[in-house]
Amino acid sequence: MVVVAILAAGRGTRMKSRLPKVLHSLGGRSLVERVLESVEPLSPSRRIVIVGYQSEEVQAAMHSIPSLEFVEQTVQLGTGHAIQQLLPHLEDYTGDLLVLNGDLPLIRSETLQQMLQTHTRNKNAATILTSHLPDPTGYGRVFCNDENIVQQMVEHKDCTAAQRENHRINAGVYCFRWPDLAKVLPHLQANNAQKEYYLTDAVTQVGKVMAVDVEDYQEILGINDRLQLATAYEILQKRVKEKWMLAGVTLIDPTSITIDETVELQPDVIIEPQTHLRGNTVIQTGSHIGPGSLIENSQLAENVTVQYSVVINSTVQAGSRIGPYTHLRGQVQVGAGCRVGNFVELKNTQLGDRTNAAHLSYIGDTVVGNQVNIGAGTITANYDGVKKHRTKIGDRTKTGANSVLVAPLTLGDDVYIAAGSTVTEDVSDDSLVIARSRQVVKPAWRRKSVENETTDQHKM
Repeated sequence: MVVVAILAAGRGTRMKSRLPKVLHSLGGRSLVERVLESVEPLSPSRRIVIVGYQSEEVQAAMHSIPSLEFVEQTVQLGTGHAIQQLLPHLEDYTGDLLVLNGDLPLIRSETLQQMLQTHTRNKNAATILTSHLPDPTGYGRVFCNDENIVQQMVEHKDCTAAQRENHRINAGVYCFRWPDLAKVLPHLQANNAQKEYYLTDAVTQVGKVMAVDVEDYQEILGINDRLQLATAYEILQKRVKEKWMLAGVTLIDPTSITIDETVELQPDVIIEPQTHLRGNTVIQTGSHIGPGSLIENSQLAENVTVQYSVVINSTVQAGSRIGPYTHLRGQVQVGAGCRVGNFVELKNTQLGDRTNAAHLSYIGDTVVGNQVNIGAGTITANYDGVKKHRTKIGDRTKTGANSVLVAPLTLGDDVYIAAGSTVTEDVSDDSLVIARSRQVVKPAWRRKSVENETTDQHKM
């Protein structure tokens, strides 16, 4: 049995932001959310987030996460003081406590599982996560015997020259046998320049302590400023893109592409440069996305192409072509074999199969049937200044260039709309609509003012 405690009380002054550090976003999720996700496979009996700076904002940001508990550290007096706040909440608890920092977003679940297994198997009073850094400057060193039993922990500033040759550092992740830790916590001292209570002091007092080395030191890189946040994003993106390329996805120029972890891709998808995939996006096999496209919270079926376009909260069925310079938003549904092309915007609209809107159109709040052709410049006038209204266009209907469809409006099947028409009334099936002024030509016509000006100029 394990309880997880996440330290999320600090302000993070080096971020230079009014936003609490743990709420800064990394790849679409906050730092603390990523830490919570890393412990989920451990099936903890309780998950407790220790909050402090702007605690209400931190709690509000995670209100949708079920069964999450919050404990407030009203004054931030160090990591040991933060864990002291758990004493009344774990009064009768006899299991293990896993402690992580809320700014450790790259830690893997597998690493934590290995740490817990080592802790349980060896019946340790405490187990700490360590790593060998290429450059450990500034980090406290951990000294172990041949069996990885911790002998000593020394802050960098207190290390001798010989001790600084040891590159094993404390990652700040701990697993304690809670009854042992609970006995020690009330007796921690703040005998340091910062006048803070350190959890590392408890580590040396609980009994047998073992270190577990994480192979990839990048997992334990914390986030203290925007530069480290950007570095973490690069590491995260490298993981994600390597995963998909090994799974059969082609990324052309991976350095210019970004992909959220929540995105799902199938084999034989091709992603062109300067393309960004966000949120709960799914792209099926054979689809070709980009260059220069943004796909967010959208589902694209097999063999879809998207070029230089933005697709948000929408679905596109098999074999459809989107772009260049198309914008789909607000729950658009594009049927199979459609063409939505140059400078076309669809909003909250359904297109039937084999329907085309190829040029310079805005179609909003509309249901469009199968095999419809939307002529260049067709506009649905769906907003009357107060409310949005819907348009329905039947199967095989064709709108002429520069048509305006004034909603609410229903066009039947097999309707033809003449170019330049403004349609304001419903149209029945199999009709031709001409809604424009008759062309009038007046030969030998010139404005009198122009004639007079010309005459006056000749007289001068």
